[in-house]
Amino acid sequence: MKILVLLITFILSFLNAQILQAQTLNWENLKKEEKHILNANIGWEHGMVLGLNYNYHFRTEIPLMAEITLSIPSGSDFLDDFKTKLGGQINFYKTDNFRFNASLHAIYRRYENPLVVLQNFGADAALVLGYYKPRWFVAGEFGFDKAIATRFKHLEIYKEVYPEAKNGWYEPATGGNFNFGIQSGYSFSESELILRAGKAMTQDFKTTPLIPFYLQLGYNYKLD
Repeated sequence: MKILVLLITFILSFLNAQILQAQTLNWENLKKEEKHILNANIGWEHGMVLGLNYNYHFRTEIPLMAEITLSIPSGSDFLDDFKTKLGGQINFYKTDNFRFNASLHAIYRRYENPLVVLQNFGADAALVLGYYKPRWFVAGEFGFDKAIATRFKHLEIYKEVYPEAKNGWYEPATGGNFNFGIQSGYSFSESELILRAGKAMTQDFKTTPLIPFYLQLGYNYKLD
C-alpha cells in the first residue's frame, strides 16, 4: 500500500505540476531583421529547472514566432526527466504600447522514478497582455497545460508487489494545470534579461501542486 501511495504521488506530481515556459521577449524591441532568438533560463518549478529555447522570427506583417524548447530538472541523472515543446506564438494585436500575445505548443515529456517510467503527450496554450517599451516591458500571463495521453512502464520493484500491472498508453486526458503570473524584462543591445513569477492551480480550481509557485530568470540573445 505504501508503494502504491508513493506511485500515485509521483504520477500526480508529473501530470499536474507542469508550468508554461514559452519564450518571453520584448516585442517592442524586436527588429524585423532579427530572425533567430536564443534563450537560456533557470527557474524554480517544483525543483530547480534548466531550460533552452530557440525561436525563429518570421518576417510577416503580424509578428509571428516558431519555437522549440527543452527543459530538464537539475540532478545527477541527466535526461531521466525532461520536457520538450514545439509550437509558436503571435503578437496578434497592438494599440499604443499595449500588446496582446497568444501561444500554442505540443508537448512531449518523460519522468522516471524507481517504480515507473512515464511518457506523456500534451499541449498548452497561453495569453500574455502587457505594456511594452523599447527598453523594458511588464505583462500578465495566463496559461493552461493539459496532459492528453500517458504511457506507463512499471519497473521490477513495482511488479514484485503488483504483478498484474500492465504497461501501455492510458487515455483519456489525465490532468491539467492552470498558471497565472507576471513577466518583465530589460532590453539592451541584442540582449534581454527576463523575469517571470506566478502561481499554478490544477484544472478543478480546488487543489494546488505541492509547491504552487514558480520563478524563472532568463537571458535572450537575438541574431540576424
